[in-house]
Amino acid sequence: MDINLDYLDIKDVKHLHRNISAANLTEFVIKREEGKLSSTGSVVINTGKYTGRSAKDRFIVRDDITGDKVNWGSTNFPIDQDVFDELYGEVVEYLKEKDLFVFDGFVGALKEYTLPIRVVCECAYQALFANQMFIRPEKEELEGFMPQFNVISAPGFKAKVGQRGINSECFILINFSKKIVLIGGTGYSGEIKKSIFSVMNFLLPQKGVMPMHCSANIGKDGKTAIFFGLSGTGKTTLSTDPGRKLIGDDEHGWCDEGVFNFEGGCYAKTINLDREKEREIYEAIKFGTILENVVLKEDRTPDYEDNTYTENTRAAYPIHYVDNIQESGMGGNPNTIIFLTCDAFGVMPPIAKLNAQEAIEHFISGYTSKVAGTERGITEPEATFSACFGEPFMLLNPMVYAELLGEKIEKHKADVYLINTGWIGGGYGKGERIKLSYTRSIVNAAVSGKLRKVNFYKDSIFELFIPESCPGVPSEILNPRNIWDDPEKYDKEALKLKEKITSNFKKYKQ
Repeated sequence: MDINLDYLDIKDVKHLHRNISAANLTEFVIKREEGKLSSTGSVVINTGKYTGRSAKDRFIVRDDITGDKVNWGSTNFPIDQDVFDELYGEVVEYLKEKDLFVFDGFVGALKEYTLPIRVVCECAYQALFANQMFIRPEKEELEGFMPQFNVISAPGFKAKVGQRGINSECFILINFSKKIVLIGGTGYSGEIKKSIFSVMNFLLPQKGVMPMHCSANIGKDGKTAIFFGLSGTGKTTLSTDPGRKLIGDDEHGWCDEGVFNFEGGCYAKTINLDREKEREIYEAIKFGTILENVVLKEDRTPDYEDNTYTENTRAAYPIHYVDNIQESGMGGNPNTIIFLTCDAFGVMPPIAKLNAQEAIEHFISGYTSKVAGTERGITEPEATFSACFGEPFMLLNPMVYAELLGEKIEKHKADVYLINTGWIGGGYGKGERIKLSYTRSIVNAAVSGKLRKVNFYKDSIFELFIPESCPGVPSEILNPRNIWDDPEKYDKEALKLKEKITSNFKKYKQ
């Protein structure tokens, strides 16, 4: 199907391949030696130097649209229009006489808030990524297709180090006036996904819609649950539940009609992926799936335990590769909201109930912890905070999103729980990580409403309400202080973490 990219100043290209099938894209990936085929049928890509997002290289063009709205600061860096134009011209020139791959599709399952997008890629594997991650159009929808935002990705083009306004050879530039995301110097496909998420996070609150970095599922009773959590807290794992239909695993909007998925696929971490514990994710890795930075054994079997390239190994696959999904990508207004944290200090309770004000405070904090081995330079557990459980993608002031969430919790009387998927009985290296089976039981009790029948009491340090019992979970572990060898040491560590959380929240108080 012919298209013209003159409106993007992309001309004189060798071939344009538009919305070709996953099978054809996979064939291009192999022929062009962009990746290898694994024993599962999935294609395995090495993204090179950049194996994750390059947060310091993401910029937003400061203009009349963004100037007084974007929360400029430590995660949202401004860049001038003329710097964008200069780089854009260089990328367009670089793309001449190349084969390009184009994906046209949608973000947002609810038509009223759908964003038509066009992704123009130098690499076939990134077109395959876009095809699997975003909402795929029907054939008739491609006739007269008009994108409202464009993504241009050129991993092979590297900016000049020290070029005006740019930090490195890698750059991700978002331009709302021109409705273009320009990506260069990085082969990490997650930049495509997260830049569009950032666009949605800027646009939707202005329409009264709450954009969320969360997963969502729906039970047989029609009740919807959403799961907020940073990377490594179990957001994808816990929402992919054979007893509930998956709405989506990462990015959603919440409007008056309910929750809707932004995407048409899943982007799951695969480090230490275990078939028994995460069957749905494991079995979704097949032909059409992209594995990023996963090491292959000699027989081409993926080695999910090998972190040679990165801890951030990933699988990208269409959501229908999961057996039990909500095909519409939509659910009702949530009955249950879950905040996930992976506390490596071993002091947070496995579950606590939050009122609306506490929910806003924990949402603003977005607490979890990093442990040794997950990032270079980290040798001891480290508390980390990300406002709204996704601060790098939230372009507006975090309070805008927090107030929207608070309004919706109050309006729809949703139950809110804080669930710790991290350590108990001691911190990292001394205690042990709470069993996944216990966490699944806790989540089930929360979303099924069983915890509404349980008595809660307030703990003395975090002032959180802890249940006296939970079906399927030993009662003694529900209060972490009970299972520390030295309760006084627990108190000391808990007070230290509470102070960090309190100190972090102070900067958001008005």
